[in-house]
Amino acid sequence: MKFVDEGYIIHCRKHGENSLIVTVLCKEYGKVCGYVKSGLSKRNLATFQPGNKVKIDAWSRVDDNMLSLKVELIAPYAVNFLADADKLRVLSCLCALCRQCLPELQPLDRFYWFIESFVNLINEDNWLTHYCFFEFYLLDFLGIGLDLSECAATGTTENLAYVSPKTGRAVCREAGEPYRDRLFLFPEFIVTQNYRPDAFEMADLLKMTEFFLNKNFFAIHNLKFPECRVNLAEIVKKP
Repeated sequence: MKFVDEGYIIHCRKHGENSLIVTVLCKEYGKVCGYVKSGLSKRNLATFQPGNKVKIDAWSRVDDNMLSLKVELIAPYAVNFLADADKLRVLSCLCALCRQCLPELQPLDRFYWFIESFVNLINEDNWLTHYCFFEFYLLDFLGIGLDLSECAATGTTENLAYVSPKTGRAVCREAGEPYRDRLFLFPEFIVTQNYRPDAFEMADLLKMTEFFLNKNFFAIHNLKFPECRVNLAEIVKKP
């Protein structure tokens, strides 16, 4: 196997004296994990940071063997996260979720765009909105997306206001009002592609995606939910 691709570093692990096992989310090949010889040299330290965009040359003599990678820095996006604790935490969440949820060497297709938008637009004032879109479409990519097309109780497509934690389906205001304390808010800003939601909408979306990721992926696969991701909605409530 041999290919060239580009993407974002999400994890680096020391291997041997001065080499690394590096995981990159790539445009064409999805999650790529490979061996980088001498990755811990002083010359390379700045390259191998989560969030950096890189070009990779990947190869292996036998398809079942771990890939060897030659990595070239394209853009040092990691520096945009290091001075802000909230941004760094959210980047850690994205990296952890992608490492645990995404299969290796399978195309990410449209989902890659949401990863790219978050990293590239991290200096915008609505950077957290892009992360919300990433998590919502992660559910969709994993095949556990929410059904927001119509009310689960009445079949109407109008006045949708809630999402059921039991079914992941939309509920209209009339049917859901008696149970509103047990329902999530309908993510209107996701459906309408509004990148300027208020803090309350984003906080509820993050609570909802945490719930469904935990229930429909991590629990089913007997995986531990990433600690950095627990209660991330609190970040929205900061003054």
